[in-house]
Amino acid sequence: MSSEVRQRGRLRVASSPLSLVFAFVCGAVLVLTPVGWAQTLAHPVIPTPPPPAAAAPQQAPVAAADTDVNRYVIGADDSLQITVWQEPSISGTFPVRPDGMISLVLLGDIQAAGLTPMHLAHDITLKLKKFIQDPIVAVTVVAVKSQRIYLVGEVAHAGPIDLTPGMTPLQAIAQGGGLGPYSSGKHIYILRGPQGKQIKIPFNYKLALKGDNSQDVPLVSGDTIVVP
Repeated sequence: MSSEVRQRGRLRVASSPLSLVFAFVCGAVLVLTPVGWAQTLAHPVIPTPPPPAAAAPQQAPVAAADTDVNRYVIGADDSLQITVWQEPSISGTFPVRPDGMISLVLLGDIQAAGLTPMHLAHDITLKLKKFIQDPIVAVTVVAVKSQRIYLVGEVAHAGPIDLTPGMTPLQAIAQGGGLGPYSSGKHIYILRGPQGKQIKIPFNYKLALKGDNSQDVPLVSGDTIVVP
């Protein structure tokens, strides 16, 4: 055997243990590598973005004037929207006259003041049955002008004021611009009731400013606040 062949044999035998050691180390690394790391290296995990947050529910728009059809009493100068289903010639917007009446096609004059919208719709429905089979009527108050009080005397702006629910004399005077420079805050009074049968309700402006609850007199439509 030549020296070259013997030399190659020695190299082959010498390299075999190194190959075994290298294979053992690689296997140990693969065994000791955490499963998650191996998966990450093999197939990188792309994080899934969280679902978008649900949009906050939108609040229903609030109506400018919330009139309870079960309780509100129609008055003179109010404006009514009367709708008769499939009868546009009868439907429309109708002002309540000073005598409390409204005028409708086919029916003529009908009493509206003193009734609730539901009561008026019922009356119109009964009257229309003479002309229309099974009429469907809806009544809506579109403008409240009958609910007023009046300021007279030593105030910045005397005259009528639209009455809001729960309005007190102090609030009404504030809406009228406040007291005049020569007014008497201790001797204000409220006139209430029909002409000739009015009652006088005393009101002390200064006590009201101090938070005296006894001065929180709920005003009603037609009241007149007199500021001497």
